[in-house]
Amino acid sequence: MTQPQQPGPDQLAFQQYRTLLFSVAYRILGTAADAEDVVQEAWLKWSAADRSQVADPKSYLTRIVSNLAMDQLRSTRHQRETYVGPWLPEPILTGPDTADGVATTDLVSTALLVVLETLSPLERAVFVLKEVFAFSHAEIAEAVERSEAAVRQAAHRAREHVQARRPRFTADRARQRDVAERFFAATAGGDINTLMELLSPDVTLWTDGGGKVRQALKPVVGLETVARWFAALGTATYQGIEPGQMRTELTWINGGPGVVFRGPDRVVATLTFDFDREGRISTIHNVANPDKLHAVADGRRLELF
Repeated sequence: MTQPQQPGPDQLAFQQYRTLLFSVAYRILGTAADAEDVVQEAWLKWSAADRSQVADPKSYLTRIVSNLAMDQLRSTRHQRETYVGPWLPEPILTGPDTADGVATTDLVSTALLVVLETLSPLERAVFVLKEVFAFSHAEIAEAVERSEAAVRQAAHRAREHVQARRPRFTADRARQRDVAERFFAATAGGDINTLMELLSPDVTLWTDGGGKVRQALKPVVGLETVARWFAALGTATYQGIEPGQMRTELTWINGGPGVVFRGPDRVVATLTFDFDREGRISTIHNVANPDKLHAVADGRRLELF
């Protein structure tokens, strides 16, 4: 009887860092599908390389993934610039463990990924490697194939840019979960009064249909407008799905509480939230582009560093 073939040391080395590589690629690209493609291409390059010359597999693989991700980001820039309506990152299901650490949660949040989208590919890669994974400037310089001085400059620009635009308040985890649960219940019950209690006065709703499904092409702003939008969800037909056919689930998305909307045969949308100083919902990100819902539809909770 033939014994199952055991993975070789090179395959084991790659598997050891696979979660790290996906985590780097996803944060640089903002899409799980592209990140998986980059990791797969990195495996092909790793398989073909003369690994006897590789002293540090982690650094070597990070360099491959960082450069592949930057190349991919450059090639998709035009698509994103001509995208129909707001472009939001592809949501992924995460476990409660991800949400246990405030720093980890913030560094995979939809809010941060939206801000990273405004950086250049180099700035984005440098920010991810420095701020998320604590690589040194020298290690990053090797990974992105730039001088250490250029990396320091890119890191400084990226950090200032992100600090100026990212949410400044991180509500308590339990408070976030409680507010999301109450929002979930109020939306299901059409309770506009409770919705108005839970939303910040200048709350903003961003919707991403990508021209594939009908969504608002500009942000929806203001307490009453956004509250009425969600109060009506329980009575409206959406993408041909009657209210009675729609199932909703409160779960963990990108490290925080989120909502998944499901029809009889598909995932139709997700919601994720940002919170203000008082713990009220300040921003809602609604992804309905079917091309961006595959990772959620798969049902896998992805591990991230």
